[in-house]
Amino acid sequence: MSDNQSWNSSGSEEDLEPRGEESGHPVGIGEFSGVLSKWTNYIHGWQDRWVVLKNNTLSYYKSQDETEYGCRGSLCLTKAVITLHEFDECRLDISVNDSVWYLRAQDPDHRHQWIDSIELHRADSGYGSESSLRRHGSMLSLTSATSGYSATSTSSFKKGYSLREKLAEMETFRDILCRQVDTLQKYFDSCADAVSKDELQRDKIVEDDEDDFPNTRTDGEYLHHNNNNNGSKEKLFQALSPKGINGIDFKGEAITFKATTAGILATLSHCIDLMVKREDNWQKRLDKEMEKRRRIEEGYKSALNELKKKSHFGGPDYEEGPNSLINEDEFFDAVEAALDRQDKIEEQSQTEKTRIQRSSPVPSGDAYSSTGSHRFSDKVEEMVQSHMTYSLQDVGGDANWQLVVEEGEMKVYRREVEENGIVLDPLKATHSVKGVTGHEVCHYFWDTAYRNDWETTIENFNVVETLSDNAAIIYQTHKRVWPASQRDVLYLSAMRKIMANNENDPDTWLVCNFSVDHDDAQPTNRCVRAKINIAMICQTLVSPPEGDKEISRDNILCKITYVANVNPGGWAPASVLRAVAKREYPKFLKRFTSYVQEKTAGKPILF
Repeated sequence: MSDNQSWNSSGSEEDLEPRGEESGHPVGIGEFSGVLSKWTNYIHGWQDRWVVLKNNTLSYYKSQDETEYGCRGSLCLTKAVITLHEFDECRLDISVNDSVWYLRAQDPDHRHQWIDSIELHRADSGYGSESSLRRHGSMLSLTSATSGYSATSTSSFKKGYSLREKLAEMETFRDILCRQVDTLQKYFDSCADAVSKDELQRDKIVEDDEDDFPNTRTDGEYLHHNNNNNGSKEKLFQALSPKGINGIDFKGEAITFKATTAGILATLSHCIDLMVKREDNWQKRLDKEMEKRRRIEEGYKSALNELKKKSHFGGPDYEEGPNSLINEDEFFDAVEAALDRQDKIEEQSQTEKTRIQRSSPVPSGDAYSSTGSHRFSDKVEEMVQSHMTYSLQDVGGDANWQLVVEEGEMKVYRREVEENGIVLDPLKATHSVKGVTGHEVCHYFWDTAYRNDWETTIENFNVVETLSDNAAIIYQTHKRVWPASQRDVLYLSAMRKIMANNENDPDTWLVCNFSVDHDDAQPTNRCVRAKINIAMICQTLVSPPEGDKEISRDNILCKITYVANVNPGGWAPASVLRAVAKREYPKFLKRFTSYVQEKTAGKPILF
């Protein structure tokens, strides 16, 4: 019998608990709505959705403006299971059978409000409240007890014929004993009535005797009165005779009563012996059933865990985090596979990119001789001086730079640094590119008009604020590489021409990108905010042309020094971050410098 059937069979709800305000709940629960982040898939991750709680149903829409077009999904909360995440204080998971919604609130207080509202709706619908749970549990207990008793009566004694026979005897003895008790009770009642009547009759006889005693008679007459008295006494004794009370044989009834009670005691003793003998058998059967149940439960849990891994693989519990269900090796393989797919997609789209020709006027070098006047001017100047002082230093000595990649003119170095378990390895790359100047390299690196042509890791970006002709604040999100979380970065990008101290110094240009904060680009739950401090320093070396020939691109060599200090945030494994950096940085430099060479080929040299 199902729970609902047990509930319905127990009577109406009004018989069990008052409704409305008397039961502690308002008569009607209003609609509750707001913005929650919902896990969509491993590509897009967490997305803000407009969620509405109404009539014990949870629905979500892409935004509040689209509510009139119908919801994108809904869950009935009647049988929903709400799970609070063990570590994430803002997250709650709602599951109905195989359907699971992963939701995140803005903060723990907001999540608490949603949980309270959901519980109110569930309680108002007759589920979820404490009194409802007690009521359901009580009815289930009664039903289970009844069904259990019936099963015991019909099956437990099916093979215990001797015990059944003894129980039947007990029923017979009970009936006999009840009849005997009734008979004896009648006898006792009759005796009590007879004694009362006899006392009255005896008193009357004594009074008659006292009335006759004073008369003086002859001996014959006196004897005549004695005979009358003897007759009265005979009547009294006759009234007190047991046979005069409904003909009950008291002695016989007493003997029968004793025999019946003795039979009951003997039968009870025999039943106890039988049950003691069968107890061991029942215990063995119970132990076997419990062991069988334990094995079945273990198999069920194992199968359920496997099913969850298959059905929800790619869910938020498998993404980057300190408690991720995916191990480090699987994490690395997944990241590497995702990067390979991105490389193939980029190769296919590279042909289309080369067809798009963009041209924008390049300002003269004088426009980049200063940072301009804005609120970050001092910070930019500090960063420029720091990079010119430290980034151009030699990699030898006590700097502990390790050479990790060497391909032709390009060398990539790394220093292993970790802070609170997060990899903060500084990277430094040196490269030499023929046919381009430092001004051209920095221009294509800094100008956002060309960003999508050579940068393959960016999903989208926008200029948050333009500070000057050579400085801007940029927000960009990077393509997600599952199972790692998606990253975004907000940084100030400035381009500068470094004034030479003497005429023998090479022409030097610098682009520095460093993280800042801005009110128009606050961190969100959708991405992990990374922190960066990057510099690209380009020096132009010119070899004298032969004879009277003009300087051509064959006489130009650009020496590039690229330095990156990145705090990725999050909880990605150190081995994965180092492997990705070792793989991606050389590819980035080769791709970017090849792009600059293609863009400048056949064009006038820009010093």
